[in-house]
Amino acid sequence: MDLTSPTNMIDELERQNESDSVYAGFWVRFWAYLLDLLIIASLNRIIVYPIVKVFDLPESSFFSVQAIATSLIFFTYFALMTKFFNQTLGKMVLGIKVTSFHGMNLSWGTVIFREVIGRFISKSLFGLVYVWVAFSPTKQGVHDFFADTWVIHTKK
Repeated sequence: MDLTSPTNMIDELERQNESDSVYAGFWVRFWAYLLDLLIIASLNRIIVYPIVKVFDLPESSFFSVQAIATSLIFFTYFALMTKFFNQTLGKMVLGIKVTSFHGMNLSWGTVIFREVIGRFISKSLFGLVYVWVAFSPTKQGVHDFFADTWVIHTKK
């Protein structure tokens, strides 16, 4: 097979991607996300809430220290775990991971776009765009589609 032309190389990579990987569907990703939310809530209870109580900071404002710190922990958790491990703790438990189109390490730009901007947009739309995973042939979320990433089952 001639792999010298870019079209042939892309076709071959797509075939390898499809044959070697099984895309993670909506439900497994949903349960991984719920596990991650439990972990993030625990981190907030251990780190943020005591600080708010000790310094008697307001808790209910949209732009309160608590709201900003909670959001910062949420986005930081997803970005760092995805960058350094290609998976969050929830994804590790369920045996799935994030991969790039070429199977290479995810760049900081890709991770920031996928995990911060993509999640912000998804949360802003009340999570409705996450349902797209159920209907996409490659099980990509909207944030995956724009970042050229996939969530796949890890090989055992």
